[in-house]
Amino acid sequence: MTDKIVPAKIPLLIDTDPGVDDALALLMAFNAPRHEVVGLTIAAGNVGLQYTVANALKLCEVAGVDVPVFAGCAAPLLHPARDAAYVHGRDGFGDINYAEATRRAEAEHAALAILRLSHEHAGRLLLVALGPLTNIALALKLDPTLPERVARCVVMGGAVTAHGNITPAAEFNIAFDPEAAHIVFEAFAHIDLADWEAVIAHGLLHDEVLRWFQVDSERARFYESISRKTREWSADRRGDYWHSADGLAMAYALEPEGALEVVERPVAVELDGRLTRGATVVDWQRQDGRADNAAILLRYDQPRFEALIQAALAAG
Repeated sequence: MTDKIVPAKIPLLIDTDPGVDDALALLMAFNAPRHEVVGLTIAAGNVGLQYTVANALKLCEVAGVDVPVFAGCAAPLLHPARDAAYVHGRDGFGDINYAEATRRAEAEHAALAILRLSHEHAGRLLLVALGPLTNIALALKLDPTLPERVARCVVMGGAVTAHGNITPAAEFNIAFDPEAAHIVFEAFAHIDLADWEAVIAHGLLHDEVLRWFQVDSERARFYESISRKTREWSADRRGDYWHSADGLAMAYALEPEGALEVVERPVAVELDGRLTRGATVVDWQRQDGRADNAAILLRYDQPRFEALIQAALAAG
């Protein structure tokens, strides 16, 4: 009788700007049995870099995982941008005044870490971008061959029919650093895209989410406390449903078989429009003859999505 061969885990590198929403996605990744998180590269976005780095370190501590954290870009490539502290709290984690993690970030810059890890896991690396794309754009400028070593790139960003959440036409992650997003969308021949409009179509009932928090888990207790401010903000403005943009993107990344409807189209980022800067422009009719560069998630298995969240919160 031969020993059963256990498949090697998929190396997962997450570029992120925690952020309450990112925190849920990270908990999902830490709990993924088929994946190994090989690093967190951190950018400014939801809040400033000093907070996003501290939040990533704290979440690793709470989850009991030893994942290296790399600090990256503190600002967009070219133009200043406003953060989302009004949603996530001034510190990005609901202003609960948590005790700082004892561990510190690695000395290596996030962009360099992305390149190094792409070599270490060449041909197998799953790269998931949950925030502004500044770190990845910088890595691409340092080494344009990066996409050749990435097996799959998943991006949470965009609003594919221009129903934006930070401007009338643009979604936050892309609008925070449109130049970076342009560089990334031009460089990668294929991106799996979970946009804001898919997020709105996959809402989570507030009452159900409260029930998920009742498990006896330090992760659930911590996440309930840091997400309270943003959940209250959402209930006041969006009604019965709360939305986890990064959670949906992570579900698509971890279990792509849960995608029920995906369309492939060319996607470009608007840089110059007076009203549309940061918009993701989809060539739905393929009028310009460009190659499809994005697989746009339209519909994901909702029970599977919610099960992934519940399992992540309940994990020990």
